[in-house]
Amino acid sequence: MVRLETLRGYLLEEVLAWLLRSSGYRLLTEKDDPVRPPWKVLEKRKHGLVVRGRGAWHQADTLGEFQYVPPFSLPIRLFAEAKFTRPKVGLPTVRNGHGVVHDLNENVVTTLSNGSGPHRPRVRYHYSYAIFSTSGFTQDAQEYALAHQISLIDLSLPDFQPLCDLVRVAAKSVYDAMRPMPPSQRPTVYEIRNYLRRHLLNLWDEPAADASTVTDPLDTLAAGLRRRSSLGLVLAFPAAPFVLGLVSNDLHAFVRHAREQPTHAVRVHRSHRSVGHPVWLIEPRVGSAYRLAFSLPEQVEAWILDQEEGTRSRTHWMTRNLLSAITMYWVDENHTHTFQLQYSSSEFREVSGRPRPSFSDFGETSNLF
Repeated sequence: MVRLETLRGYLLEEVLAWLLRSSGYRLLTEKDDPVRPPWKVLEKRKHGLVVRGRGAWHQADTLGEFQYVPPFSLPIRLFAEAKFTRPKVGLPTVRNGHGVVHDLNENVVTTLSNGSGPHRPRVRYHYSYAIFSTSGFTQDAQEYALAHQISLIDLSLPDFQPLCDLVRVAAKSVYDAMRPMPPSQRPTVYEIRNYLRRHLLNLWDEPAADASTVTDPLDTLAAGLRRRSSLGLVLAFPAAPFVLGLVSNDLHAFVRHAREQPTHAVRVHRSHRSVGHPVWLIEPRVGSAYRLAFSLPEQVEAWILDQEEGTRSRTHWMTRNLLSAITMYWVDENHTHTFQLQYSSSEFREVSGRPRPSFSDFGETSNLF
């Protein structure tokens, strides 16, 4: 039987796939690869979807593809792995992610042929890996991720806690319902995922869980997510070898502002909390139409700020360089919008001289840059 903390992670992955759909992230199924063997890359097996690498087939429970393609690049496919545990995510998880994407990106057959007919181009993809954690990452995991461009996204932000609570309650209810069941009657994780995807992503794969004691908590989870539809997570791409997971308690407010001003200036705050490492806040340079928050793993932040200057100057260096332009994509009714949040050095100097406001919902007084 699946462990409770493992089940929490699996349900969290489904929630993340639901949240990231507005970033153009779409979960893949076997139907997305109509090519026949031996050229087939996606295949459905007993425990779910697998994807073919150069040396092995890999489990691909939450492998998604972005609807947009960056200029001069291949279409991007992203593994989104979630960990909902007490201990921090360690090196083995990150090392496994790197091994998977390395093997997939090495699978470089460029043409297809049945042996007698003409060769035709084979669609290629660039595979990336992102690990989401509710408890943070160990130092060696962070260092390895930086070296191999595995994105680590911290979900310990206060804005994300309501969704974590929904997942925690649903996982515990499902787990308790499965314990007294005979092993032959317990739904598999794959069946539980399929049931939840029907309600969140309108994906109707078989088989799916059908015992009401198991499906009722999943229905409650899906309903709770819809009631919090304004709470969102969107991926953002700074000038750095990782992505940011920006959280907002009113993502609709950000989208309204960004659609009116696709490129606009922002200001950045770094807020210290009594518990956990600092939270970074992004707001429009003029007005207060929205607020986005993100958190960086300790080693990632240390790497960014690793200059021979004082702490405040190093943070200034970060905002001037790595946060000077953050690109975001938003998909609305199959139309992709591109937003760019800009932070210029002149605005930096103007903002840095202002009094430091406090953000009570983050605990301690924050530094305004």
